[in-house]
Amino acid sequence: MFETISIEYAGPVATLWMARPDVFNAFNEQLIDELTRACEQLEHDASVRVVVLAGRGPHFSAGADLNWMRRAATASEQDNLQDARRFARMLHTLASLSKPTIARVQGGALGGGTGLAAACDMAVASSDAVFSTSEVKFGIIPAVISPYVLRAIGPRQAMRYFQSAERISAERALAIGLVHEVAAADQLDAAVAALVKPLLAGGPLAQKAAKELIGAVHGRPLDAATLEDTAQRIARQRCTAEARDGVSAFLDKRPPAWIHSYP
Repeated sequence: MFETISIEYAGPVATLWMARPDVFNAFNEQLIDELTRACEQLEHDASVRVVVLAGRGPHFSAGADLNWMRRAATASEQDNLQDARRFARMLHTLASLSKPTIARVQGGALGGGTGLAAACDMAVASSDAVFSTSEVKFGIIPAVISPYVLRAIGPRQAMRYFQSAERISAERALAIGLVHEVAAADQLDAAVAALVKPLLAGGPLAQKAAKELIGAVHGRPLDAATLEDTAQRIARQRCTAEARDGVSAFLDKRPPAWIHSYP
């Protein structure tokens, strides 16, 4: 079904592996297409609660494939636009998954690789991870990844790194908000598992609503319309079967219906 990716299931957790280690999981048209289709497949798989995005081999993703970049440099503006739209759709499909997403980052996460990490809800990096919005080194800009990187690090930090293309260490990425956790390389999977565990304890419909809440509220003025919107959201959520079960489970000192075990 896929040639450049694979999906590994462990109970309610799906790990979406980029599988081009010979080119450091650099993406081309095929990888972009397959990542899009895999995210759509996982969105509609009710058995999947959490999605982990990972890369085979020593690096998470080196960004754009060199051959792809070479073709883009000689292609027409219209052809470049179509390529950019496919990449934008893939990132949006990943970022808008209704389930929690975690980037598992080791080694290089450069250019579009930084964008992939930022498009996930959470990112856990090994201590050897390196990030960069390196596009200006090639005379281009990090346009398609910019909404996700800006969401993670804010405009002030982006103003520096979008223009300097400096390498960002794992510790620096943690400090500026690009990643949530940093772990030793041999503890990376354990750190991801430690983050997965509390995610599985939350109600899946509530988590979906929480993601939508952030998108709806962030950047809005604290006015009557925002207050009314948030009031309506919690009122609707309280009336769901999931919320009723969650409250009853807490009062009855039992696990709610959505709880799954994670090895």
